[in-house]
Amino acid sequence: PMLSLRIRSVRAVLFVAIVAAAGILAEARVDVRVAFDKTFHFKSVRTWGWHAEKKDEVMMARTQKDDPEVARKRAEPLIIDAVTTEFAKLKIQPAAADPQVTVTYFLLLTNSTSAQTVGQFLPATLEWGLPPFDAATQSLKLMNRGSLVIDLNAKGKIIWRGVADAKVDPYASDTDREKTLREAVRDLLKKYPKN
Repeated sequence: PMLSLRIRSVRAVLFVAIVAAAGILAEARVDVRVAFDKTFHFKSVRTWGWHAEKKDEVMMARTQKDDPEVARKRAEPLIIDAVTTEFAKLKIQPAAADPQVTVTYFLLLTNSTSAQTVGQFLPATLEWGLPPFDAATQSLKLMNRGSLVIDLNAKGKIIWRGVADAKVDPYASDTDREKTLREAVRDLLKKYPKN
């Protein structure tokens, strides 16, 4: 009996550890959305290049002291390398002149908040339509968020747009940030249409 109790305790601890690890992995996940022109024949694309006039834009809305140029200098080499790598996997080659599609990216860094109040999900009282008690904040989340948008253009028209969203940990190491950016580009271009 004592041994079976210990085994159950160990199993319970392992279960909690697995659930906690899954929560950490889920929180680090990058959410990806893609939209594209269904009339465009993507399978015929053999070459790509960066947009000649404007290949990037970095926008930040976190503090007054944010410098988009600093963020661009840190992120751009990683984005360029990751896009080049993923296009190579798609067997689409870089072209110095007249590529079939041009690429533009946008990096958006913002803060977001999420709050819940006590009684928020309870129905109002019948007499006055008021909650049964005063609302008080019971949950408040402040997060740094980042979005990477990649556009593919052909003949001056956007034919494909991918958006990758993730929480940004301000204390993350450069290695973790690089991994997140590369994962975002990889997951976006995995959704490149094969038609």
